Amino acid sequence: MTKPKNYKKTLIACYLGFITQSISANFTPLLFLTFKNTYGISLEKIALIPFVFYLTQLLVDFAATKFADRIGYRICVTASQVLSALGLVLMAVLPDIMSVPFIGILIAVVLYAIGSGLIEVLVSPIVEACPFENKEGTMSLLHSFYCWGAVGVILGSTIFFAAFGVANWKILTVIWALVPLANTFNFITCPIERLLEDGESLPVRKLLGTPVFWLMILLMICSGASEATMTQWTSAFTEAALGVSKTIGDLAGPCLFAVFMGVARVAHGKMSEKIDLSKTMLICGVMCTVCYLTASLSPVPIIGLAGCALCGLTVGIMWPGTISLSSQKCPRGGTAMFAFLALAGDLGATVSPTLVGSLAEMTGGNLKTGLLAATAFPVMLVVLLVIIRRKVKAG
Repeated sequence: MTKPKNYKKTLIACYLGFITQSISANFTPLLFLTFKNTYGISLEKIALIPFVFYLTQLLVDFAATKFADRIGYRICVTASQVLSALGLVLMAVLPDIMSVPFIGILIAVVLYAIGSGLIEVLVSPIVEACPFENKEGTMSLLHSFYCWGAVGVILGSTIFFAAFGVANWKILTVIWALVPLANTFNFITCPIERLLEDGESLPVRKLLGTPVFWLMILLMICSGASEATMTQWTSAFTEAALGVSKTIGDLAGPCLFAVFMGVARVAHGKMSEKIDLSKTMLICGVMCTVCYLTASLSPVPIIGLAGCALCGLTVGIMWPGTISLSSQKCPRGGTAMFAFLALAGDLGATVSPTLVGSLAEMTGGNLKTGLLAATAFPVMLVVLLVIIRRKVKAG
């Protein structure tokens, strides 16, 4: 008698995969001002860290459209955990042994960004291929673990820094590397299915020729930009622009942002069968715009903090929601579609935080100016959703 496959183990591995990606994306931004003070790195150069991180992910996303199916999900997703762990370990080592510390930081960032990119491309189709009911809800719950990972990273890091000092950040970096190292063994042993059999998915050329696919790509660019800008800059923004301490800034800024984003994704996961996805995303896009404007224009620090934190509630549904919409509109998109969507999200997440850092440097370190400019992305998201909803009504 054949033993039934334990897909819960697959789901747990994927949950930890997104937690690993969250560590990669959220831990280093907590150290931006530490890098500035310790190594004398300017804000303009520090803005290159998220740029390199998301650009590397973007390149991996593009390459994955070619090699992910050929090599196989298991080998690629296992490699993602190994590279993530290696990059984090080297982050603690390279800056002090290289003549230019910033180059050492970027090398480590590239390595764990490759791992993060593979996670982003593969985890969603791995879960989509599992025989779960309510795929939309499962997808949203899956992506909520990125948020809970962010909360854990920020809370854990804040407690560690308060107890042992920011000067010991390298020890904590190695501790965080243990998560992907342990999860490597989960992906080696859990059941993994193919999303579509050979010949069932659309050829890449036909996929790229589908108009609705390009609407989803633009939607994902705006989703990635809206989410990543706050993720990457909230810690520095709450410290520098709002004049609060690092501890309060990390807890009240990126930590609350991640909590609200996670709550939004869990709520969507529970209620996904009862709500209109595109309408909910449209409402969230409008609310996101309001949050960006509040954070960037309010002269009152506590109101600016509220804008940063509540933004998490508004962006939570955007990324997984776009994936679910794409699966509905392009059911034969296959792995290539997930890879292109990840690429689009990373493109938005590359451009927007870099824009914020560059504009802040040009205006004497004023991060509020950069955030105000980034408001363009949630505005564009609202416009795109209006177009999509009109197309649906038009049949």
